[in-house]
This record gives sequence, structure tokens and C-alpha cells, in this order.
Amino acid sequence: MSLISVDQTITIAMSVTDRHASAKWYESLLGFELRYHADEAGWSEIQTKTPGVVIGLGEHTKPAPGNCVPVFGIADLDAARQKLEQVNVKFDGETDVVEGMVKTATFYDPDGNALMLAEDLTGSAG
Repeated sequence: MSLISVDQTITIAMSVTDRHASAKWYESLLGFELRYHADEAGWSEIQTKTPGVVIGLGEHTKPAPGNCVPVFGIADLDAARQKLEQVNVKFDGETDVVEGMVKTATFYDPDGNALMLAEDLTGSAG
């Protein structure tokens, strides 16, 4: 039995300089489908050919290529975070909230690899 229960979704978050251009690249070369651009949040999502697996494009002026962060969907981020912190899992600061969109928290595995939990606040999980 696991400590927390993640959803059947995973978002692979990558940093890019131009989300719109990157989304077009993934669409035209790999056949992935644009889910949405959230310009106010500097975020775009594209659906891969694998059910439940999405690529999230975070726009940064100086992206960090190769720095992919798996983002696991979860129904109750606060409860999951509390359980992980109780067994000394290290988190990177406070939980981030984009009202009406998403709640996220970055944490680390024993080797320092970044992972993230994300709770959908739009009411349309999945």
C-alpha cells in the first residue's frame, strides 16, 4: 500500500522560451495535440499519444533544457503533502496556487530529483 494515491495522469513539465512555437513543433513533428495555452500563467499543455500523459510547457526567459519534472495528478494535494512531510520528504518551498486553475508542490526523491504534485482546481480533472 502506498503512502499517497496519485491519479492516472502525468504531466512532463519542460521549460521553453516560446510555448506557442514549441507546441507547434510537437504538433507538426510528433502529432501531439494542443490542449490549451494559459497565457496569463505562462503555461501550455499538449496531449501526447499516450492516454493520461501530457507535456506541459512553462515559458522562461532562460529555460533549463533537460530539466524535465514529472508532475503527478492528485485529488488532495494538501493531505498528500502532509503525509509525505511526516516521513521527511523534502519540499521546495510552499505550495503554489493559481486560483481556479491548479495547486502544485515540488518535492525531491532521495537523490535530489525534482517531482511535483498537482491538484486540478478547474473542476475538470483528467
